[in-house]
Amino acid sequence: METDTITAISTPIGEGAIAIVRLSGPEAVSITSKIFNGKNLQEVDTHTINYGKIINPETNEIADEVMVSVMRAPKTFTREDIIEINCHGGMTAVKRVLEIVLSNGARLAEPGEFTKRAFLHGRIDLSQAEAVMDLIRAKTDKAMNVALKQMDGRLSGLIQKLRQDLLETVAQVEVNIDYPEYDDVEEMSHEMMRTKTKEVHAAIEKLLSVAKQGKILREGLATAIIGRPNVGKSSLMNTLVQEDKAIVTNVPGTTRDVIEEYVNVRGVPLKLVDTAGIRETEDIVEKIGVERSRQVLKESDLILFVLNYNDVLVEEDEKLFSAIEGLDYIVIINKTDLAQKLDLDRVKQLAGTRPIVSTSLIEEEGVDVLESAIADTFFEGELDTGDMTYVSNVRHINLLKQASNALEDAMEGIEIGMPIDILQIDVTRTWELLGEIVGDTASDSLIDQLFSQFCLGK
Repeated sequence: METDTITAISTPIGEGAIAIVRLSGPEAVSITSKIFNGKNLQEVDTHTINYGKIINPETNEIADEVMVSVMRAPKTFTREDIIEINCHGGMTAVKRVLEIVLSNGARLAEPGEFTKRAFLHGRIDLSQAEAVMDLIRAKTDKAMNVALKQMDGRLSGLIQKLRQDLLETVAQVEVNIDYPEYDDVEEMSHEMMRTKTKEVHAAIEKLLSVAKQGKILREGLATAIIGRPNVGKSSLMNTLVQEDKAIVTNVPGTTRDVIEEYVNVRGVPLKLVDTAGIRETEDIVEKIGVERSRQVLKESDLILFVLNYNDVLVEEDEKLFSAIEGLDYIVIINKTDLAQKLDLDRVKQLAGTRPIVSTSLIEEEGVDVLESAIADTFFEGELDTGDMTYVSNVRHINLLKQASNALEDAMEGIEIGMPIDILQIDVTRTWELLGEIVGDTASDSLIDQLFSQFCLGK
């Protein structure tokens, strides 16, 4: 367990009203006391904020006018003494204060080390620690709600219950084997194992059934806007983003590159990509953009395929339908304020069961219908982030899949009458896999790797 005192800037670098230098460790209060001109921080009550000045002990010069928060262990985030020095925002003041703190006994924290200490001291488990970063990175209210529920221990509580159920089952089977009181002890053990593995497997499958939705909330949908040049792709992007991010002209081939932007659509975070129009071209720059667009298609979760209501369906459009066959896409028929030239029956035939939405982006018509179609395509209606436990982390999803497979092996073994001690191997493996989610059976290297992805002051 770490015994030194760490420090870092915990607010974004740049101009602002305040900036915070945080310290955590056994010497946090004493280090700050050496550089603080104000009340005696060794004697103030815990969880108080105190006015004063940070002084450079070497020169006796004032570094900044500050408010210092004192929080004594164990009722802190890291379960260590924590000091937060509230400085004036700006590059110079906060860096000056940090340098003085470092020169008086603290060391610079590693990325995520504050949260890592909270985990190591039992303040939070590994899934809750990962939820801290999810909360920081949340791009919609719904994504934030899912992260908050995970931080509050909803997922870890469920995982721990499943692990306890498996542990008790294995223990009971061991008792039956070691101290048999009945002739049918083997049959009793098999039946007990069958019941519990089915229950735990069903709970894991329930988590996995909404994992796709949770992952979308956490990472966003990679969404590509495709179509021939001048059908309104850039206008669609600007409408959804509500900013003029893409150049909108009536000149085909204006968009020469891939433009990315995050946008919130009914609580669904979309990583929106406006691609260059996919067509045959001799323009070298445009040709590069078209190739990038084709690559984007392969990496997209959702495709918005834009057609022009005022243009006939051509072979190029039909090729695009073929290119996205088997993918999730929505057909958008744009420019419905103009005269119809598009063969709608043929479009419906090509789209099959995929949603078709009519819009006139210049008139701002049909956007609500499109947003509903996007949400319904992935969430089949309103997403419940209140009562549902969502798994959103790829690491958690992969571990749950492995745990589900291990239990399926155990259930298959039960049905064919495999010896109980062989079955326990798969059940114990499931217990270990679930333990990796909350950190009980995670390796030190995995823990170090996870926390290294955090920002410096968290």
